[in-house]
Amino acid sequence: MKKIFLLLLSAVLGLGGWYAYTQKALGQENAEPADKLVARAEKRDIDTTIEISGDVTPAFQLDVKPEVGGKLKALHVEPGEVVKEGDLLVEVDDRDLLTEKESVLTEIEGAQLSMEKTKRNFARAKDLFGQKLISQEVFDNLSSEYAIGENNLVKSQRRLQLTEDKLRKTRVLAPMDGTVLTVPVIEGQVVIGAASVNNGTTLMSIANLSRLLVETHINQVDVARIEPKLLVKLHAESLKDAEMDAQILFVAPVATVKNSVKGFQVQALINNPNARLRPGMTVTMTVPIASADDAVSVPVAAVFKADGNRKVVYVRHGENTEQREVKIGVTNTDFAQVLNGIEAGEEILLVEPDRGTRKKS
Repeated sequence: MKKIFLLLLSAVLGLGGWYAYTQKALGQENAEPADKLVARAEKRDIDTTIEISGDVTPAFQLDVKPEVGGKLKALHVEPGEVVKEGDLLVEVDDRDLLTEKESVLTEIEGAQLSMEKTKRNFARAKDLFGQKLISQEVFDNLSSEYAIGENNLVKSQRRLQLTEDKLRKTRVLAPMDGTVLTVPVIEGQVVIGAASVNNGTTLMSIANLSRLLVETHINQVDVARIEPKLLVKLHAESLKDAEMDAQILFVAPVATVKNSVKGFQVQALINNPNARLRPGMTVTMTVPIASADDAVSVPVAAVFKADGNRKVVYVRHGENTEQREVKIGVTNTDFAQVLNGIEAGEEILLVEPDRGTRKKS
């Protein structure tokens, strides 16, 4: 009997505890929001930014190509080496050109001898023709031989000049100050001279690493907010402790498609690039879009949509709550500027009092 009494007592106490708990929960649900669901309108600076990934590239980069073809005799630089304008980079084998030069010199010597002979004959013929001792035909023939001899000598001299130009071009010099990025050839390789920009063998690439750009592709929504001379911040994932400044240098006037996405090419010039920054690295560019200083603001979570696409907040006065329509200015992921409708210091609810179906803006 005592055991049954104890069981009944436990059941009564359990039902009493459950009733007390449910009444307390219902009371909390009907009560005003806790302090953690209330914010205060405050004045603060708000900055709106977008983050875009881009690749580092040299502002000036040249592919060095030979102007004459032949076998590479010597490479004088390696990747990573810093060169000055005029430094010797590559030598192309010049033995064939030296042989050609000797042949042209012999040709010039023969042309000079022939020229001297025809010059003497022409001088005598001129005197004889003046004395009417030779015919007009003979004089004309000797005059033509003299002119042909002169022409042959000039042609040989020009060939010598061209050969000497080719010999000078077998020594490839640095076209600018910079750093050697790549050297895709080896000594002994036969290279082709560049007759135009689009052909010829690339000997190496040289870039000025003191002037670096960030190249990126920005969608057509965000690019409307970007303009030249805009200052931006850069962060490189590989250089976690480095923050750099850059300035928008170029915004493409025409859209292009990259990775199946239509957008616009944008370039930013890096100011005082970090010494560890290298072409090809990926950086994140933080672009300021809008800002407001000392602005009355509330958390973004406190702004709700009402009928007619109106923006409203709920202001708490003690136990009472008032809905107010507000005009929103600059926003970021955390705060929204309130242009009118509330004042700094007022308490704002972060949830709708009636827990209705309206969505937060």
